[in-house]
Amino acid sequence: MRCRHCSVNLELVLVDLGCAPPSNAYLTDITLRRPEKYFPLKVYVCTNCWLVQAESYSRASELFNDEYAYFSSFSSAWLQHSKKYVGEMIAMLSLGPKSQVVEIAANDGYLLQYVKQSGISCYGVEPTSSTANAARQKGLDIIEKFFSSELATQLLDEHGSADLMVANNVLAHVPDLADFVAGFKILLEERGVATFEFPHLLNLITQGQFDTIYHEHFSYLSITTVCKIFELNGLHIFDVEDISTHGGSLRVFAQRNDIKFRAQKHTVTQMLELEEKSGIRSREFYAGFQERADRAKDAFLHFLLEKKSQGKKVIGYGAAAKGNTILNYAGVKPDLIKVVVDRNPAKQGKYLPGSRIPIVSESVIRSIKPDYIVIFPWNLKDEVIIDLQYIQEWGGKFVTAVPHLEFHE
Repeated sequence: MRCRHCSVNLELVLVDLGCAPPSNAYLTDITLRRPEKYFPLKVYVCTNCWLVQAESYSRASELFNDEYAYFSSFSSAWLQHSKKYVGEMIAMLSLGPKSQVVEIAANDGYLLQYVKQSGISCYGVEPTSSTANAARQKGLDIIEKFFSSELATQLLDEHGSADLMVANNVLAHVPDLADFVAGFKILLEERGVATFEFPHLLNLITQGQFDTIYHEHFSYLSITTVCKIFELNGLHIFDVEDISTHGGSLRVFAQRNDIKFRAQKHTVTQMLELEEKSGIRSREFYAGFQERADRAKDAFLHFLLEKKSQGKKVIGYGAAAKGNTILNYAGVKPDLIKVVVDRNPAKQGKYLPGSRIPIVSESVIRSIKPDYIVIFPWNLKDEVIIDLQYIQEWGGKFVTAVPHLEFHE
């Protein structure tokens, strides 16, 4: 395998999580009777450019298809985060009725709805029909395609340039990073700004967040590597923020590197220095990650087996990609976790890929009265515990499995 950025042969393995189906390939009653596609889930580190990456066994079009069921609007915390961001960007860029905002990977309109409400012209690019249709129901204009430099040229001709481009939690999902980034250079107005949010590799490694590794993620990103990729493909990072979403993310602010209208802030240098001091460009930084993942998996499986032997009822919360990673790595089936609760109606009535655990609505919790609820999207732990605090009525407890087994009341 060669690095998808610099084409160097890859030989340093970060972690091997065995084989698993795509994390968002939920099963129906019909597909439950058919075999599933499993792909190796093995992640490498490029010792030349330090891009951490998985081999792309599946095409993006197979992973992000018409049945894609990840809808951003089901998290109130994420909606609050997005609304706050829109307000900040309107103020920072003095956006108004004559401005244009474009979001790449607009999902169900979770963010653009606030742009539209502010009276600012906007549209989104979203390849999955399910979420694109949900965004259209909010009155949003959605281009149902994968973003690329070719599409950027087309959009420039049809809609003009963008004052602000938004790309939240999509950069890691892109197999061709160079072409994707080049599209932003094409579509951005000369003084325009593009912001990208992505989980920070530094947190993934130092905090043992191995469950954020799944097939929909082609790359795991640091600002060290992102700066290089951006500069080679037309963008210059002038600011970076450390944000709490998804277990610790970066928000980078970029501009066209042929203009560089804004001076680079010291935040960029500080983040680069932090990564350098952490050893992100050294083999030693990645050593031991496999062992930490194994320990977390073993502790989780031991907990489930122990509770089964004690006759305790354990269910899951959140049919999230994170959960599917650890469930499949640990080989968990419905005998250990009866059901997984999820708010998204598009997931309810289906089954988790690999583990084949039924996905149900929240109403099931009171009828089952579980002794333990495993919160798979641990980054939303506080929100979930508040929403489900009524399980304390019968002594129920919450559990998170990553980075280590932890109990919450």
